[in-house]
Amino acid sequence: MERLYKGIHKFQSSHFKREEEFFRRLSTRQTPEVLFITCADSRVDPNLVTQSSPGDLFIIRNVGNIVPPHNAIKDKNSVAAAIEFAVLGLKVTDIIVCGHSNCGAMQMLRRNEAAFLGMPHLKEWVEIAEPVRRIVDRFYRDASDEMKERITEKENVLMQLRNIETYPFVEMALEEGSVRLHGWYYDIGTGRIAAYDPETDSFENISAA
Repeated sequence: MERLYKGIHKFQSSHFKREEEFFRRLSTRQTPEVLFITCADSRVDPNLVTQSSPGDLFIIRNVGNIVPPHNAIKDKNSVAAAIEFAVLGLKVTDIIVCGHSNCGAMQMLRRNEAAFLGMPHLKEWVEIAEPVRRIVDRFYRDASDEMKERITEKENVLMQLRNIETYPFVEMALEEGSVRLHGWYYDIGTGRIAAYDPETDSFENISAA
């Protein structure tokens, strides 16, 4: 905690002082163009990897960058509430679902019941992505365990994109062309981010060009 307190002091005395006018303008309203859905993993920092500033991204973070399908969780679905606000309230033009390498949630998805001992909420949440595990087991049966992990992480991104499309207001925005969907995969060890290309049905590295 001491490091965080020192960080707050450094922010207020240096960065905030230099950008005080920017933060004053930012304090009155937000106009992000992008809804960025990613994992709560402490190693994943959307603003860092995209080099974006406060106000650029409306961010949803949860275990496994999971989007419950429409009506899957009828009571207190905070992910649905955030997507509604982003699309209908903030009028974002792009929605990104970004998975990542060595995702603990996807590893838990492949473990047995004992792995969730004492963690019923985590178990219930991760089970939303159960169709991903079935896809991997069916079509990648002969892959190595490590390869299955990477495939699971990427298939999960595609599954969550499909889940987003189950929301009627998102479906309407897609039909109108006011919103675009993107699937990204962040490799923590290399710093590379790959985007899903539906034409090649694969994740292609995003380059500076």
